[in-house]
Amino acid sequence: MTAFRIVLISFIVCILIYTGAVISTHGWNLFPVFFGEMWSMTWSGQFNVDFTCFLILSVLWVAWRHGFSRGGLILGVTAFFGGMMFLAPYLLVSSFIERGNMSGVLLGVNVKLK
Repeated sequence: MTAFRIVLISFIVCILIYTGAVISTHGWNLFPVFFGEMWSMTWSGQFNVDFTCFLILSVLWVAWRHGFSRGGLILGVTAFFGGMMFLAPYLLVSSFIERGNMSGVLLGVNVKLK
């Protein structure tokens, strides 16, 4: 669990630094660039479509983990727009709430399905 938490903290730090550098150079103009690449049918666009599919899976998992409750749906939408900037801290906090029990981290309210 310690190694997993170190990886999550590394993701958080890396994404924050990288995002800060990109914002300082290119501003907050993410969506036109992101979707523009998709429309251009390039490898960058293919990556963005692939990444969007991962984001949608993240939304579904977070919402399911919370039993599709109102809070779970809100967290799911946050997962879509936050990406790893949401998911890494979410998993880190969940790992402490679940006291390192990975079944609890992965299954949430569905832990009884185990």
